[in-house]
Amino acid sequence: MPASSDDVVDTDGRPVLLLLHGGGPGVDAESNWASVLSPLSARFRCLAPDLLGFGAHIAGATRIEGPRAWALARARQVLELLDRDKLDRVHLVGNSAAGGAAALALLSMAPDRVHRAVVMGGAGTGPLPPSIPFYDDPTEESMRAVLGRLVADESVHSELLDELAGIRLRQALRPGAESAFRSMFADADDPPPIDLAHIDTPILALHGERDRVSPVEVSERLVDSLPDARLKVVAGAGHWIHVDRPDEFCSLVGEFLSS
Repeated sequence: MPASSDDVVDTDGRPVLLLLHGGGPGVDAESNWASVLSPLSARFRCLAPDLLGFGAHIAGATRIEGPRAWALARARQVLELLDRDKLDRVHLVGNSAAGGAAALALLSMAPDRVHRAVVMGGAGTGPLPPSIPFYDDPTEESMRAVLGRLVADESVHSELLDELAGIRLRQALRPGAESAFRSMFADADDPPPIDLAHIDTPILALHGERDRVSPVEVSERLVDSLPDARLKVVAGAGHWIHVDRPDEFCSLVGEFLSS
């Protein structure tokens, strides 16, 4: 019997929304979702865990090699969280190559646990970057340059980017962070690709019109490969849609997950 939207409602009456952060160097859930967590929490009970390899979960994330292996490991991490919190079914937002890829892996692995999903920036389905960001030049200036590419117009967010550069530099230099990050891009004997054609969960793919990390075509190909997905290109936004256009982001997410 198909699950209804009532299946994702928590005891306080709000639907449960799991937020899976992106995958840049030094990232964690708190800093990733800071711009939208408060307005989303007015409509949803939001859970935003640090994913394996980042934040509180750097230690112990060993012997994982390659992007698909990391996505599957993070999907298993999310399933453990849902089981621990006794959550049968949730809504999901997955950001970029870490959270987005983990979201797709989870939808393939346990489709009955997710009612609706939003993925951002191509969800890690595009080509790997030509070089490892930041770690070949692990300075605050290098981190600031990495972050600057994530927004459409750096001048609009200069204060935020300066603050985040310091926070993420400290996290990126923690013991084990570099080796974990480099292994996410390793040319390893990965598990087989996820069969997107068998993911029938309703999905909204969001992509910034001015994304300098992943072109819109990546999300177009992703949506074409999924049975029940649609694409919304957010005008004027870069890779960080939720930072460039936080109000529009929250509106799009809320409307789709509540429909």
